[in-house]
Amino acid sequence: MQLREWLIGSPLPTHLMADERLSKVQALAAFSPDALASIAYANQEIFLGLVVAGAAGLVYSWPIAIVITGVLMVVGLSYFQTIHAYPNGGGSYTVARENLGTLPGLVAAAALMIDYVLNAAVSVTAGVAAIASAFPALWSYRVGLSLLLLAIITLANLRGIREAGTFMAVPVYLFIGVYLLMIGVGLVRAWQTGGTSFAVTAPPAQVPLTLVLILHAFAAGCTALTGVEAISNGVPAFKPPESRNAGLTLVAMTGLMAVLFLGTVGLTQYFAVVASSEETILSALARRVFGPGFFYLLVQGTTLVMLAVAANTSFAGFPRLASIIAQDGYLPRQFSFLGDRLVFSNGIIALAGLASLLIVIFNAETHALIPLFAVGAFLAFTLSQSGMVWHWWRTGGAGRWPKLLINSLGALLTLTALIVIVVSKFIHGAWIVILLLPLGVLLFLTIQGHYQEVARELTLTGLPPSLLPLPRPRIVVPVSGVHRGVIEAMRYARSISDKVTAVYVEITPGSGKRIRQAWEHWECDVPLEIVPSPYRSTVGPFLEFLDRTDHEHNDGQLATVLLPEFVPAKWWQLPLHNQTAWLIKLALLYRRRKYGKTRAVIDIPFFLRR
Repeated sequence: MQLREWLIGSPLPTHLMADERLSKVQALAAFSPDALASIAYANQEIFLGLVVAGAAGLVYSWPIAIVITGVLMVVGLSYFQTIHAYPNGGGSYTVARENLGTLPGLVAAAALMIDYVLNAAVSVTAGVAAIASAFPALWSYRVGLSLLLLAIITLANLRGIREAGTFMAVPVYLFIGVYLLMIGVGLVRAWQTGGTSFAVTAPPAQVPLTLVLILHAFAAGCTALTGVEAISNGVPAFKPPESRNAGLTLVAMTGLMAVLFLGTVGLTQYFAVVASSEETILSALARRVFGPGFFYLLVQGTTLVMLAVAANTSFAGFPRLASIIAQDGYLPRQFSFLGDRLVFSNGIIALAGLASLLIVIFNAETHALIPLFAVGAFLAFTLSQSGMVWHWWRTGGAGRWPKLLINSLGALLTLTALIVIVVSKFIHGAWIVILLLPLGVLLFLTIQGHYQEVARELTLTGLPPSLLPLPRPRIVVPVSGVHRGVIEAMRYARSISDKVTAVYVEITPGSGKRIRQAWEHWECDVPLEIVPSPYRSTVGPFLEFLDRTDHEHNDGQLATVLLPEFVPAKWWQLPLHNQTAWLIKLALLYRRRKYGKTRAVIDIPFFLRR
């Protein structure tokens, strides 16, 4: 318990929930790292997609960046409207379910949850890859380093959202400041020295420039838009007035994304920067602007840290989305419960576990994970914007037409981008996400079906208003010997029933006789049955005894099993005992449907002191 409190802090009372809300400054740090840091891998993927066509391909990086930024502005404005229309959290799941129906809502939920997990894995592995690029000796340890970084971010979030926001604020705002400085210095140098042509710096073309190549680069660059959804999901985490603060934070985040993305891509094209196979495009740009000195290392350092903490967007969004879905009965109820530190701890732990699994499976290779990225995000964008179109059409009111037009444009643009992404990335890994989506929806429906069946079985409908008194139960007590724990169990059994039978399963021939002698010596006022076990099993013969005696009594009830069970004082002592009581409980639990009625099982623990 002391270690747990040292790691994540002591429990917080519920009345402090309002104090755990985020200010705009903290929220920008908590919700925006993914969106802001995505310029690193988005720029890199655009470059890698175009450089194979040489100078003819690289000149399209700026037009592609303009189009992506336009889509970003429309999506950001659309989510600004969503935030005010759904002040309790208007993520794609909520909007799609309430306006388009349950199935589209579940598709949006599955898409977002997959995207959040991928974002956590991609962000952490990209950060580690950048570190390993600067220090090649670390390259063979990138899986372990990725898991270590993920563990640090997980602990920060388990401590509470306010502490997570504070923890992320330093690298986020340092990243913003350093990149704005680089763009500013780059613009000054561009004015002083003039530009360069890709015809001079670009490598020879390996393939001809085609529309398919340009669309593939556009699809890869669309990863820059991931993370925009997070603020609309996290509106309840803001300090009052929630919608206004969330909207202003979204505007700030979208504006910074546009400036950083266009600024870095524009300078890259103006200076005709080309990266080698062992360097990222942003590293090459920083070297061109600052030279190989302190500021170059500062850019690289802040990029590394920012990519590492970009996973925090997932840790802010995934647990809240999971809690909403759980409240609707499509995920285990545990995801809707706040933990000791007033955060959705189960969602945080689940996200960390899934992201860790991806890191291990893909060997911490960012480039292998990127093709899976953005499919879920743009599918969720499209469903959310389509849902908002129907929302404005259904609710009406003054000023609905401009809002409806904006969301219609957002739905059209994100749908177009989604089609391009799926087609261009399908064979490179997008098919995996497309396969996982229906499996996720099936999982949601299966969980809901289970909860509905439980509700039907637990309903009070049809139950008589007064319950008849039940006869005192027959009690069967399995014993392994005659000791203090057994005597205590017998005293309790006799206090609730006058029909008690002790059962000893004789595994070793002759041991039953010794047990009976000890039983009579201690004058245990309970009948003892010796059940032989020719195949040296305890559970099987005991269950057969229960079935036989239930049939012989034919009194309409099953015997209650009372289990004497001693509990060791230390955890490491547990494997030193055979756990027969636990095996009997497990066997009775999974045989319950055989009887068609309930067999009660009572535990009588006897706690050992040493």
